[in-house]
Amino acid sequence: MSFAASLLSTPFKPLSPRFRASASDVPDFLSPDWLESRRKRPSGPRLSFSAEEAVRYQLDALMFNDQPRPDYGIEVMYRFAGFDPFERSTYFGPFFDLGQFERFRRIFHHSSYRVLLGHRERKILSSLLVKENRYKQRVWVRGARPEEEETFQFTMVQRVGGSWDGYWLTESLLHDGDSFSGGVAY
Repeated sequence: MSFAASLLSTPFKPLSPRFRASASDVPDFLSPDWLESRRKRPSGPRLSFSAEEAVRYQLDALMFNDQPRPDYGIEVMYRFAGFDPFERSTYFGPFFDLGQFERFRRIFHHSSYRVLLGHRERKILSSLLVKENRYKQRVWVRGARPEEEETFQFTMVQRVGGSWDGYWLTESLLHDGDSFSGGVAY
């Protein structure tokens, strides 16, 4: 019997469990913890989201901010943020350097924005499609702490061209009122 014939006549037995494959297994060219690391990565904008869905998704993330880990909801917000990290931004109103996530995170823990973190209730006050690619929504939020309520305005912009073409990103999240009158250490 030739070598080729002997290969064809013997049944295939995997050499080790590493070579068994199923749809849920991680390919062997990726690290063993790849799938788990993908699950931990914060979600961000999706091409399938409308402007309304993008706002709702961000608010849901903030409502459950510390799940699955601390400040996960703020990480989601940062992924939706449509500012250039190398330029000062008016995302929160005044010009801030928000290029580093930690600065962005600190503003959410400021008294005016912290109502969003773990909030109990929210209500859409108004929605307006300003232009074909610009959308505004005002939202009333009741926080987790007693008598904590605030109103915020999301401005969403749908990008045209580039790697974010068609995605709705948050241009600004403004607090109704003078939220930074006392200053903020960011």
